[in-house]
Amino acid sequence: MKILITGTNGLLGQYLVRDCVQKGYTVVATGRGECKLSRDTLGNAVYKKMDITDKVAVETVLMETRPDIIIHAAAMAQPDACELDRAACSVTNVEATRYICDVAESINAKVIYISTDFVFDGKSGPYNEEGIPDPVNYYGQSKLDAEKIVQQLPKWTIVRTILVYGNILTGARSNIVTWVKDNLEKGNNIKVVNDQVRTPTYVEDLSRGILLVVEKDAEGIYHISGKEVFTPYEIALQIADFFGLDKSLMEKVDASVFTQPAVRPLKTGFIIEKAEKELGFNPVSFKEGISKIFQG
Repeated sequence: MKILITGTNGLLGQYLVRDCVQKGYTVVATGRGECKLSRDTLGNAVYKKMDITDKVAVETVLMETRPDIIIHAAAMAQPDACELDRAACSVTNVEATRYICDVAESINAKVIYISTDFVFDGKSGPYNEEGIPDPVNYYGQSKLDAEKIVQQLPKWTIVRTILVYGNILTGARSNIVTWVKDNLEKGNNIKVVNDQVRTPTYVEDLSRGILLVVEKDAEGIYHISGKEVFTPYEIALQIADFFGLDKSLMEKVDASVFTQPAVRPLKTGFIIEKAEKELGFNPVSFKEGISKIFQG
């Protein structure tokens, strides 16, 4: 089976390439620029430059490689940037998905689309797959619009996830764990919101969950995340406790303290019973995730 993955220079993309190669799949890794994956991560996968916003490039690469499955993980994922540049967000998250889906249908490829909790308004979380999407910002709306495009295909799966954390295999990228740890180690005071709710997701769990979708040929919508519901402040407390850092440096605040272009949904979080039952998905605890990041 041949799998093409978009966004392979990113955190999730790197793990997907590694895990798909280890499972014995023929892998085409794609990204907008030069390959950032190490030789160990890339393995016997082939890397091809593909700007998903370039319709001709998408058509050329997909027609040339003709994958059986396309895991579409690339996106413009910063909510504030999406709010400030809606045109770029629309092209990257919506139109690019349309380009990919148009070719996928013509070559009879299945699309596995990686989406987000931000398709929900955050008024009644945690959500299962039957929850009614109602985004409160443009990023969430763009991902929902892309979901609707994917759902027009004969073969599709949507995997929604939340607040992904973990070590990037090549390069450097901050996430909530490293941000809290680095600031507290430097003795910096930080403000952390306590009126939002999420279920943080360890990147290796997410990659494994997506591979379960591939292996079981699962279709439909799946929520794949951690199973524990926390506020960001509670997440920060766990990180401080794990490393024995000074919790007095953390100030508990509500979201109104921050002036951000994009509104955040207050309480999302996922109910993952469907993924547990149908896929056999079993994520690690947040504490185990932290341990894996820093102790291997």
